[in-house]
Amino acid sequence: MKRILLIAASLFAAATSFAQPKFAHVNFSELVQLCPEADEARATMTASQKEAQETFQAMVEEYQNKYQQYEAKAATWTDSIRKSKEKELTEINQRIQEFSQSVDAELQQQQQTLMAPIYQKVKETVDSLAKAGGYIYVFDINSVIYYDATQSQDLNPEARKVLGIPEGRTLETLQAELQAQAQAQAQ
Repeated sequence: MKRILLIAASLFAAATSFAQPKFAHVNFSELVQLCPEADEARATMTASQKEAQETFQAMVEEYQNKYQQYEAKAATWTDSIRKSKEKELTEINQRIQEFSQSVDAELQQQQQTLMAPIYQKVKETVDSLAKAGGYIYVFDINSVIYYDATQSQDLNPEARKVLGIPEGRTLETLQAELQAQAQAQAQ
């Protein structure tokens, strides 16, 4: 009898050690984009971009005004005044180019800084769900060439709940929201 129990226990241990591994998948970028914190980051970025655009536009207007003045009066100016005005126009143009380059880099850095905690939060959420569900792999469907959804658990619904993403919110509704905001700002 002991021998039968020992064999049964060995067979049970062997069977459980050969259990099918569990796989899951998520749409990582969707989760990041739909997080409520991403809305705040987008709002901050929009405000920064608007401020940068206003500053850039003011610089361009200054250049255009001075250029119009130069064209209107250049024929009546002495060589030294004309050269001084040309130098001034060149300096303004250089400032515009330098501003454009530096503000682009700063805006990109700001976006990375704002999004980093969101990426981290989504990653931690997916990690937590994967560990709780006993999954050995979680694939991002955006970077996998093929996956069979019938053999992989979709963690997006659970992750959406944990991350506080409203139920009906999709990338399409987000796009519509962003377009509506852009139209409202244009008016």
